[in-house]
Amino acid sequence: MKWANRLWFLLLPLAAFGLWSLLASPRALFGIDPGPPGMFAPVASTVGALLLLSRTPRERLDGASPAEWKAWIGTGFMLVGVLYFLGRASLFSTGHWGDPHAGAVARNLVLLLVAWTVLSSTLAARWKGRVDEDERDRGIATRAAGWGRGALVFCLIGIAVMLGFSPPERLQWATHFMVANLLVFALMWHCLMEYAATALMYWAQRREARG
Repeated sequence: MKWANRLWFLLLPLAAFGLWSLLASPRALFGIDPGPPGMFAPVASTVGALLLLSRTPRERLDGASPAEWKAWIGTGFMLVGVLYFLGRASLFSTGHWGDPHAGAVARNLVLLLVAWTVLSSTLAARWKGRVDEDERDRGIATRAAGWGRGALVFCLIGIAVMLGFSPPERLQWATHFMVANLLVFALMWHCLMEYAATALMYWAQRREARG
């Protein structure tokens, strides 16, 4: 399993490069547009992390459940997406799909959401019959799903109230393109809150057991 430990350390700089590329958005790196590689890096590092996790025996996970590791990875992945949206939100109010910069950001956000959905579903299929869930795992999953639904409902109600009760002259920014991306953001916020709640619940229970 030494190769697996080395691969974990290789994934860290790959994920860091992707995070830097998405958030800093440099126009060129050594004369090359870092946009496509920067978008590929977080997805590739997440794929590698999930594959390693699916092949790692439970007893080697430092006492943590595989579901907890998946939750931490999901939290980091979705946090990148949320920060990316917030950092580029100004493009959506004036941009459109034909705008190369705004369109690229919107496509990246959708790709991040779709990629995580496919990855998590694939991982669940790989683990089926191999990873045992106990009552604690199921209880945490149920409560975390409630947090995720609550976050989604809160976000959607906030968008609806903002659009419905704001005077027209203050809604110049609310283009169709902006509203579409706000809905994508709501889905990413839902995923982030669910995975963060899952990870924190596991962490709190392990800390309580050790104390």
